Amino acid sequence: DVVETQEHYKSRWRSIWIMYLTMFLSSVGFSIVIMSVWPYLQKIDPTADASFLGWIIASYSIGQMVASPLFGLWSNYRPRREPLVISTAISVAANCLYAYVHVPHSHNKYYMLTARALVGFGAGNVAVVRSYIAGATSLTERTSAMANTSACQAIGFILGPVFQTCFTLIGEEGVTWKFLCLQLNMYTAPVLFGALLGVINIILIFAIFREHRVDDLGRQYKSINSDGEGSDVLDQNTEGSIDHIAVVALNILFFVILFVFAVFETIATPLTMDMYSWTRKEAVFYNGIILSAIGIESVIVFMVVKTLSKKTGERAILHAGLLIVLVGFFILLPWGKKLPNIQWQEIKNSSIPRTAPSEMLAPFWSLPGLQLPSNHTAEPVGCPVTQSWCLNTPKIYLAQYISSDVLIGLGYPVCNVMSYTLYSKVLGPKPQGVYMGWLTASGSGARILGPVFVSQIYTHLGPRWAFSLICGVVVVSLLLLEIVYKKLIAFSVRYGRMQE
Repeated sequence: DVVETQEHYKSRWRSIWIMYLTMFLSSVGFSIVIMSVWPYLQKIDPTADASFLGWIIASYSIGQMVASPLFGLWSNYRPRREPLVISTAISVAANCLYAYVHVPHSHNKYYMLTARALVGFGAGNVAVVRSYIAGATSLTERTSAMANTSACQAIGFILGPVFQTCFTLIGEEGVTWKFLCLQLNMYTAPVLFGALLGVINIILIFAIFREHRVDDLGRQYKSINSDGEGSDVLDQNTEGSIDHIAVVALNILFFVILFVFAVFETIATPLTMDMYSWTRKEAVFYNGIILSAIGIESVIVFMVVKTLSKKTGERAILHAGLLIVLVGFFILLPWGKKLPNIQWQEIKNSSIPRTAPSEMLAPFWSLPGLQLPSNHTAEPVGCPVTQSWCLNTPKIYLAQYISSDVLIGLGYPVCNVMSYTLYSKVLGPKPQGVYMGWLTASGSGARILGPVFVSQIYTHLGPRWAFSLICGVVVVSLLLLEIVYKKLIAFSVRYGRMQE
């Protein structure tokens, strides 16, 4: 039997590549301004402090968490082109708003907050992208397609700051077009570039993207999302109910995976400043190199895991990924007798702001803007005496930190891809928009709660408690995986239509 014509195959994969591009642009939209948000915020609204910066960073994830189930529901009943185009248009408009937040005479920080929240809202189309790829690939194609999707997302996160760096050549002043009330500078050029990419994405969605749906064997369906496209193969294989225990378990596991990685991202800068007496500039520079290396490592892992999963299966690889993450955080536990250098110096000059623990725990991308006044030449370094645990907690050696980075950079992408792949296979031929929306929302929620959790535990109790609790969370997730292990099978395998 002819499962698929050559023309249909080419059209289907062209559409999937458009989804890869959409995922890439979504992550670029998040990362392209991360390094410049804090200095731009200080420039347009001096009343904004580091805590408000935290809200601006979190607003992206909040917007995505709200939008993902909505766009997913929309894609279940209407052609996916609709939510894809509307969500991308929202991101384009939000980027343009970000470029104009300097224009109002007051409350500029709230305009920036709104702009970043709307960019995140537009990024809710990730649920539509994932659901489309799940429905447009057979079981044998699924892992590879999901890995490519995650790789495009990772590449977007890596290249976003690179684009930002290139635009710094324009400078802070840049060029002003008075008739448009627009300042084209190092802060606004990246978002306008992102808006241009969004417009190109919309054009490609209209020109190339087509609705396609195949079953687990690769046979064509007439999709409920299509407007006259597709074939008339019957939907007989959609009979049967989804295993909701497996669905809930995978949502929990995905939350844990994103939660621990968000903790890792957030803790990198304050941990290295406390343990190795790095200055803010050194911490940003060195951790930037480390995170870039982890990003490259992740892309390589995404490519390798496509081949490896064919030999071992997704469940075993997810199990191994969680174990690697557990070892990565276990290595970070303090041991030995040497204590970190203590920052005893108390800055009494009221004209010089003292670095508060909440600012020390700001994400690494916010730190370049936290500049001390020019009349202060010696920046206090070391573990602040205000953190009482600094006096009795052993130092985490640099070798421990680097080893942990490598392991977490290996385990996280493995867990990320396998979670999405298993989730889509458990759902089977059922419409996946809403379910993918909930999975994306759980990940966004984890990225919001992770930094809050670690900032409180690390500041008050120290790294021993923080990393012990993370290890405990990962152990519980491994136990959950063991409990539901036999349930994490493809829909068609569960109902005996295919062999595992």
